[in-house]
Amino acid sequence: MSILYVLIGLVLLVVGGEFLVRSSVALSFRLKLSKMVIGLTVVSFATSAPELLVSIQAALDGLSDISLGNVVGSNIANIGLVLGITAIIGPLAIDKDFYKFNWPVMVVLSFALYLVLDNDGIISQVEGGLFILSLLVYLFVLIRRSRKLSNNVAEEVDDALQTTSNFKIFIWLLIGGCALYFGSELLVSGAEDIALKLGVSEGVIAVTLIAVGTSVPELAASVIAALKQEKAISLGNLIGSNIFNIASVLGITSLIQPIAVKDETLMGVNIFWMLGFAMVLLPLAFIPKKMVLTRVKGLIIFVAYCIFIALVFIA
Repeated sequence: MSILYVLIGLVLLVVGGEFLVRSSVALSFRLKLSKMVIGLTVVSFATSAPELLVSIQAALDGLSDISLGNVVGSNIANIGLVLGITAIIGPLAIDKDFYKFNWPVMVVLSFALYLVLDNDGIISQVEGGLFILSLLVYLFVLIRRSRKLSNNVAEEVDDALQTTSNFKIFIWLLIGGCALYFGSELLVSGAEDIALKLGVSEGVIAVTLIAVGTSVPELAASVIAALKQEKAISLGNLIGSNIFNIASVLGITSLIQPIAVKDETLMGVNIFWMLGFAMVLLPLAFIPKKMVLTRVKGLIIFVAYCIFIALVFIA
């Protein structure tokens, strides 16, 4: 039954996330927000909703290892699994914004998370507030920088949602909210039971099963875009997702309930894998072929991710 709960929970999170994105974009059009702002902020927040709901639910249940493991594991999965598989399907071009803005922000936030946890093993409400403040600064700078690239950002927003009725928006929000709530409840409950039965920590389940589950929407969208040879997926999108995971998911969760480290493996091993995956992207962007993530580079990242998953369970 625990596995069934997890599977149903994952399906509900995917469905809920999709409805939340649609309703949020449609509502944003009603509020007269520009397509650029919608693409950079509303969509990003909505796609982080599964991670956020799972983390909040876990923290309230006293399972903070799931909150932290989910974010650390998702950030590793976004690069190792999603980016790796996408690059294997087809080489990805890397834009200058990668090393001039997005990558440095992701690395700074990743190290900030490490330092906060290494200090006293807790993300306090004050530290959570600082993470949210850093996110607001990031979004402000991002929107200002992206005015030159507004056409590219606008392409990611569905024009058809401009004509959505208020009734439809309400129904979508209701479906999305309910699906995310019950999905997170079932996923956290099922994951806790599986961890107990397998004799492993909740943290292990969080950085593997839950992290991959909450990254399923990004993986599906990336693979489909790569197969269609579209430019809908980029390194910047995934890095942005990692930034949101740390700054918004952990920031908001810790405001509701301070997050404490309980699993020693998280700080002793897993967080270093997260930092490693973040750091290795820069040399991969320039060596040997500049500004292209080739199939070989994608394979290297994916194999590294497989090694990480194997080591998590062996340890």
